[in-house]
Amino acid sequence: MDKETIVKQLKDMAEGFGWNISTDIIDKALSISSFKVYSKGEILVRTGDKAPNSGIVLSGVIRSFYIDEDGNDISQFFATCGYLCMDSGMFGFDESSASWEALEETTVMVFDAKLMKQLIMSNETLKKYWIEALESGMRYKIYRESGFLVESATERYLEFRRRYPQLCERIPQQCIATYLGIKPESLSRIKSALKEKTLE
Repeated sequence: MDKETIVKQLKDMAEGFGWNISTDIIDKALSISSFKVYSKGEILVRTGDKAPNSGIVLSGVIRSFYIDEDGNDISQFFATCGYLCMDSGMFGFDESSASWEALEETTVMVFDAKLMKQLIMSNETLKKYWIEALESGMRYKIYRESGFLVESATERYLEFRRRYPQLCERIPQQCIATYLGIKPESLSRIKSALKEKTLE
C-alpha cells in the first residue's frame, strides 16, 4: 500500500467521523507509525503485556477480550475500520488491560502511544477530536453497563445489530454471545425467535 493510498484512506476515515484533518497532520502521524497485517486468530497483545503501542484498524475486525476468574473468554469490544485497538497506552496504562485478537485478516496502523498523544495535544483540532472520541467512548461504557442492568438479552442483541449491522455475519456467534453476556445456545434461541416473529 503506497503512501498516497494510505493518506486518502485516513482522510476518508476521518471524514466518516465528521473530522477534517489536514494532510500535514496525517504525515506527522505516519512518521511515528508502522503497518502490520494480522492473520485471523492472531493475538496482537495479551492482558498484562507492556503497552507502548496502540493502533487504528484500517481493514478487518479485532476484538478485545479478557478471561474471567472461572476461565471464561469474554468479548469486551469490537474494533472495525477507523477505530482504536490495543488502546491501553492511549489511556495512560503501562500494561494492556485486555487481550486483542484478529477475527479476520486485519491491517493495523501501529503507533507509539506517547508520541501520538503528544501530537494530539500539540494541535487544537486534534485535541478537540480526541475529546469527542473520549466522550463517545464514555457513552459506550455507560450504555454497556446500564444495558446489563435494565435490558433483556434480546434487547441487548437488537442493540448489537443496530450498532454493528455489518458484523453480525462476520463475527463468530460465540464472541457475540459472550459480548452480550449469554450462552451461545441462548443467542441461537433469540435469533430463532426473532426470525419467527418476522415471519408472522
